[in-house]
Amino acid sequence: MIESRFRKTYQQLCIDPLLNLGFLQKLHPHVFTCVACLFGISIIPLLSFGFSFWAFVMLVISGFFDTVDGSLARHLKISSPQGAALDIVCDRIAEFAIILGLYAVEPNFRALSTIIMLGSILICVTSFLIVGIFTEKSFFYSPGLIERAEAFIAFAIMILFPSVFTVSSYIFSFLVLLTAAMRMHQFFRNFNPMRGI
Repeated sequence: MIESRFRKTYQQLCIDPLLNLGFLQKLHPHVFTCVACLFGISIIPLLSFGFSFWAFVMLVISGFFDTVDGSLARHLKISSPQGAALDIVCDRIAEFAIILGLYAVEPNFRALSTIIMLGSILICVTSFLIVGIFTEKSFFYSPGLIERAEAFIAFAIMILFPSVFTVSSYIFSFLVLLTAAMRMHQFFRNFNPMRGI
């Protein structure tokens, strides 16, 4: 939702001015995908050792680089299915790392919350991929209530305000599951077995 409303403005202000930089054009977009993933992974030790602010900084940097890779690929006209696949996998690795880091803060008290978050993401990603498979022959993007930007905001709240972790994690999980349910409802509503979709 946030991304669909503000992505164009964010793109014009923060990403487009960078795309014409000479040194940036010499780097393959996959580099930014992998760097974004590594910054996401770095959140595990930072949260484990109590460096919440720096974990938040790594979250922001990871999210930023995650928006650079696709923009650079399109700018250089080298977008590919391989790049899209790498981006999706690295996004899931980063999300898993963030949740693992959140769990590591208080394992005894956060186990159930983090398992529920992981389960909700698993169900949501499955609905996203299944709808994509049966909707188009090529990659299909199905927007939802909770997308990457909303997830990062939720993770930022959980990192910076540990006192509201439990409540925010359950709200996040509920909204992610609601996104999956809405996506599946729309898919079934639009599906006609006589003519396909």
